[in-house]
Amino acid sequence: MQSIYSRPVHFFAMSDKQPPTLDSLAARRWQHLPVKESPWLHEEVARRMQVRLDWIKRQPASWVHWQPLRGGMQAHTLLTQRYPTAACTVLEPAPSLAQHTTRLLAQPWWKPQAWLQPKTRVLECIDRPAQMLWSNMALHMTADPQALMAHWHQALEVDGFLMFSCLGPDTLMELRDIYRALNWPEPSHEFTDMHDWGDMLASSGFAEPVMDMERITLSFETSQRLLQELRGLGRNLHHGRFVGLRGRAWHRQLLNELEKRTLQLTFEVIYGHAFKPPPRLSVSAHSEISLDAMRAALSRGRAGQVNGSDLHE
Repeated sequence: MQSIYSRPVHFFAMSDKQPPTLDSLAARRWQHLPVKESPWLHEEVARRMQVRLDWIKRQPASWVHWQPLRGGMQAHTLLTQRYPTAACTVLEPAPSLAQHTTRLLAQPWWKPQAWLQPKTRVLECIDRPAQMLWSNMALHMTADPQALMAHWHQALEVDGFLMFSCLGPDTLMELRDIYRALNWPEPSHEFTDMHDWGDMLASSGFAEPVMDMERITLSFETSQRLLQELRGLGRNLHHGRFVGLRGRAWHRQLLNELEKRTLQLTFEVIYGHAFKPPPRLSVSAHSEISLDAMRAALSRGRAGQVNGSDLHE
């Protein structure tokens, strides 16, 4: 039987629960666009999510960093410092992105880290399960988040845990108000509520999902600076967005509206974590269970009764 980890992640089957306003073709194209550096906001969100690892008692021996070029290369450094002996696999979906990430992660031979820390592997597909999967600011830009969660579930060992962040529905509410007042198409696709993310985690096989959120409001000196920062954070993937170039008059009108109304942008940031539970043993009128599987199930049960959950403090 072929391993599930031998397939490139961008070829997994589509589910029937795709974001209703997101252009899936545009989302796939965006995933393969060149990335010069991680956006500042993504690095800040990753730093805040990294602090949430203090809640987790388990120290993973292996972990996957999902698309760090957009999610945060500085965050990768923080995570390798937190787990210095853990084996890390970095996933980037396109050869050009994987090559660029490899260059950024290369350690000069004279640095101690090059000899003391496990070598980071940069791949386009996951070839073995890990004990932690880290994904920062990727889920809301995914054409099929339900299928992606199922793939994350496959990429984790039993009792491994997922840490992720994404944008929520209150993101860019100031810009949405301006676009609606001018009768323009939406400036972004709709972002999913954190309760819906929790439901999708559970339906993908994860256990005990924990969700929380915060709002980050950025202030800018000029409308030009606001738009410049916004361009670095992503793309408008709404299927009803403007088609083609808008021209100088449209751009000037947008700048004027921003100057009159607001020079702030709100980002609702959702954080989530969950773990992969052991598979349930099927019970029927006639069941065949191996002795090893039975021993493993009984051992987990005794450990849970004595120690409680070993995931959280």
